[in-house]
Amino acid sequence: MSTTKEKILTAALALFAANGYEAVSVSDIAGQLGMTKGALYKHYKNKRDIFDSILTRMEQQDAERARAFALPEGTLSQMEEAYRSASLEQLTAFSRAQFRYWTEDDFAAPFRRMLTLEQYRGGEMGRLYQQYLAAGPLGYVADLLGSLGFDCPQCRAAELYAPMFCLYSVYDGAADKAAVTALADACISRWQARLMERAV
Repeated sequence: MSTTKEKILTAALALFAANGYEAVSVSDIAGQLGMTKGALYKHYKNKRDIFDSILTRMEQQDAERARAFALPEGTLSQMEEAYRSASLEQLTAFSRAQFRYWTEDDFAAPFRRMLTLEQYRGGEMGRLYQQYLAAGPLGYVADLLGSLGFDCPQCRAAELYAPMFCLYSVYDGAADKAAVTALADACISRWQARLMERAV
């Protein structure tokens, strides 16, 4: 990806996160970068092409992050053995990293804010919100815990993910963002400790 294409993606995502996808035009994106619409069209066909490129990048980053923590990249039905091979320690470390990813990453954080803003405005945005930020991660954690033999995996997944989900929004409005991250870490550590006690 060229530097110009990267700048267009980043600028577009920042505008989508601030104003919503529908409210942003190609002219707005070009203006943000001090370029003409014609120059932008040399890199992307239209606003939808930009959005699709954002989705492609998020999918790539998701897979890379799962690989980095040696966790399954696909669904339980696709990768049953990989789910059984995972560990609670891997999941805990991944959860801590995911909180930072969704709040601090220059690409993922505005993507999260865009989906939060847009989730009720259209079918696709609502589905993406669920996939990336709600039902998707909750189901992924539940499948991992079920594969590891924990009882009531959906409940255990909710016990982990609900505080993280809440603290995403707290983080966005907090003056002391480091304190919110520390609170997320503490919640995740307590969740792991409770789960290990129940497993004994």
